[in-house]
Amino acid sequence: MLQQHGEVQVRTGAEADLPALTDLYNHYIRETCITFDLEPFTPEQRRPWLLSHPQDGPHRLLVAQEATDRTKNPHNGPVSGPSAGAAASGAGRPDGALLGYATSSAFRPKAAYAPSVEVTVYCAPHAAGRGVGTLLYKALFEALADEDVHRAYAGIAQPNEASHRLHTRFGFRHVGTFTEVGRKFGRYWDVAWYQKDLD
Repeated sequence: MLQQHGEVQVRTGAEADLPALTDLYNHYIRETCITFDLEPFTPEQRRPWLLSHPQDGPHRLLVAQEATDRTKNPHNGPVSGPSAGAAASGAGRPDGALLGYATSSAFRPKAAYAPSVEVTVYCAPHAAGRGVGTLLYKALFEALADEDVHRAYAGIAQPNEASHRLHTRFGFRHVGTFTEVGRKFGRYWDVAWYQKDLD
């Protein structure tokens, strides 16, 4: 999967993205209540998470990156040289700066929950206001359209008006709030749950 949106490219996440993905997530661990993880990860600790999102199926990882001169110019032709195969498969070194990522993951481990996914999107702080989250979710839900997925859920730590607007724009509706369900930075936080029907 590769989609070009002007200066932003959306594609399937790859092993080579792991350091940048880890750095981005660690920012939100250290600086915000958006995630309830408390300690930053190393890329090696984060690898099982990356591997739990294959290139197809209901559990996806999509990344947004700055488009490079090569990807912006269709006349550049195919990549050649020793790394051509890796680049074509998405396993080569990412070309542009990571702007964000979106995932669909297992909602719960028990088998009957398989038609439900939990979705999330994280944008790099410097990419705020560029529509990166919208591009990622658009690509993610297009990828899930042919999968056996019935519902998508998103848990949003409160307050987070930007995330509320993004999810509402994509047809999510608020279905309930867990009050004071997590403790971080010495205080308790609520999590609002949103649901999107995918049938």
